[in-house]
Formats: sequence, structure tokens, C-alpha cells
Amino acid sequence: MKPTNQIYTGLPTTIFETMSRLAAQHGAINLGQGFPDLDGPLEIRLKAADELLNGYNQYPPMLGLPALRKAVAEANRRFYGLEIDPDKGVLVTSGATEALSDCINALIEPGDEIILIEPLYDCYLPLAERAGASVKSVRITPPDWRLDLDALRRAFSDRTKAILLNNPQNPAGKVFDRQELQAIADLLIEFDAYAICDEVYEHIIFDGRSHIPLMSLEGMKERCLRIGSAGKTFSLTGWKVGYISGPEGLLDPVAKAHQYTTFTTPPNLQAAVAEGLGKEDAYYQVLSGDLAAKRDRLGQGLAKLGFDVIPCAGTYFLTVDISTIADRMHVEPDDVAFCQKMTEEAKVTAVPVSAFYRQGKTGAAEDIPRQFVRFCFSKKDSVLDAAIDRLASWLDH
Repeated sequence: MKPTNQIYTGLPTTIFETMSRLAAQHGAINLGQGFPDLDGPLEIRLKAADELLNGYNQYPPMLGLPALRKAVAEANRRFYGLEIDPDKGVLVTSGATEALSDCINALIEPGDEIILIEPLYDCYLPLAERAGASVKSVRITPPDWRLDLDALRRAFSDRTKAILLNNPQNPAGKVFDRQELQAIADLLIEFDAYAICDEVYEHIIFDGRSHIPLMSLEGMKERCLRIGSAGKTFSLTGWKVGYISGPEGLLDPVAKAHQYTTFTTPPNLQAAVAEGLGKEDAYYQVLSGDLAAKRDRLGQGLAKLGFDVIPCAGTYFLTVDISTIADRMHVEPDDVAFCQKMTEEAKVTAVPVSAFYRQGKTGAAEDIPRQFVRFCFSKKDSVLDAAIDRLASWLDH
């Protein structure tokens, strides 16, 4: 029989699904996959329910409900001083992953180069390759996650069409600073390229930091597509409501890609998210403050057990170095084997950070850091405490 598409045929199951299945098999506390275990604000959920029962349930406009497009534009102005046309500069998608797919398919043609920053959120590479891109990678590595600006410059060429920037970055928990963002902006102008900005964790940022959209830098508004997520902003990941902000010239082909992907998104969810985006500043402060407290709770517990905890500036994720623990256990600090062993024996699941790097694609495979694992802390305090207790008992044996 004729072969199926070579990009997706034989593509491994996502590491999140693999570890979640293993967690279920062994009755483990799952701190691998990144979703909260409490739903978001009740009033937003009630708005969605009311709209479902009493509102409009047929096709909404392909670009999204006008109320949500207006709310996204207003949020851009309110938080970042960005002036976006709600009618021509905002597109609603069925989640941020669809937004990424639409942006990549709209911008990239076969032979174009796209720059990805490793470690990667897992959908980036197959989406880029399926669009026909030649992928160039720049690596950041723990513990400091520093962006090598010389390596970044070497990645750019006359064939560079775009860079995909995840900020705050999953899985690193890194927030790119203004110097790094300015370096990216300068290169985009020099090489006449675009930026696809995955900013779904924009409101989950800690320790007094402020999120800086790349789009807000001089000369970037016409070169950036900025992606947000109601799932992350309102702890409603199952709703799959995303939104893209950008200039009309870029957003128009993205909207065409969306038109032939999902076409639209449930109108009741859109109406509820529109209302949610107007919530008072205190909501956003509590969101980041509560998650920072969970980060510290889990981090302090892990540090007491002997894990070397890497600083986390944003997102749901905490990275730890397992080298010290592995030495105590007289095993190699192999993150994949460690996560499997921890799931099976301690009944706690995390994700190996090496899974987020291109295996053997950029540099030698042995250059991939293999002594780091990632825990998700967007869980109830009781769940985090139970995980620490299980790990303590495991390590005492």
C-alpha cells in the first residue's frame, strides 16, 4: 500500500500522554501533564452554561464573536499598551495549538527556514516540518536557560521566514528579558522575518516580573502574531479557546488557514471568555500569586529531599536536577529512566526534560541535558504535599 504522510507516520505519542498513561497504570500522582486540577472562576463557567442554554448555538463568525475580539483587543491595550483593531487584528481559534498550526501554515512555504528554541513544546517541530519548513534550532539549557545571542544570530539567514518564540517558556519556566527580546527584534528586522509568539502563560509570571510581548518592541507590531489562551488564563484548559493578535496583512492568511481547519469555536465559550477578559486586576494578581505559592511549596519540598531546584520565572513548571538523588540511589542520572522508576516505585510522575530537545538533530545527541525532570505545580496543595510525602518515603528506602 502507498505510504501515509511521513511526518506523522510513526511519530511517537506525546511525552505528556505517555507519562499520563504510565501514571494511571501505576496509580501515581500525575505532576507531568500541565493542567490545573481545579476549574477556573465559577462566574465564567456559569456564563458559558447560560449562553449554551439561552444563547446562540449556531455558527458564530469565522473570525470569532465580536465581543471576544473586542475583549482581546482591549486586553492588549490594557496590559501592554498595544492598539489592535478588533475587527481586523484578532482571530479566535479552537485553542492555542490550532493557533500555532494556523500561523505556521499561513506563513511557511516549503524551503523556508523557521527558527525554534529548544527545549520545545512538543507540537512545534512536527507542525513546522509538515508545513515544509527547514528547521533551525537554538538551544537553551538548565540551570540558567541563557539564550546564546551569537548562536541565535548564526541561526538566521536570508531564507529565514520566522522564529517561533514561547515566552514565558514551557518547559523551562524561563521569561525572556528585554535584552534577549531586543536581540530577536533586531534580527527579525535585519533578515526581514516574522515572529510567531506563543504567549499563553503571559499572566503566569512571578516575583514582580512583567511580561513583555515581543510585539510591543519598536518595529515589531507588523512582524508579530501574538497567541493567547483562555485555557491558561482562566484555568479552563479543556475549553480550547485561543486567540491571535496581529496586523491585518499577516492575520488574513492565518484566518484562511483557520477557516479550513476548524472554521470556528463554540460561541458559548467565546462569550464567557469575553466576559472573563474584563475581570479586575486583582484576578490576574491572585492567579500569579497563587501559582507562585504553589511553585514555592513544591520547590521547598523537593529541595528538602535533596533535589536541586532550578529557578522558575513563570508557567506551571518546575525543573529539578536529579544528579544528587541519582548518586544517592547509585544509578545514572538518566531523566527518562528516573521518571519511569519514580512513577512505578514512588507513585509520582514527572516528565523528562530531554524529551523536549530534538534528538540528534542539532549537535550531538550526547549534548542534550539528561539529568533534569519537570514537575507541574498547578495542583491542589494537598496533592503537592502528598507527592512530597510519597517521594520522601521512596527515598528513605
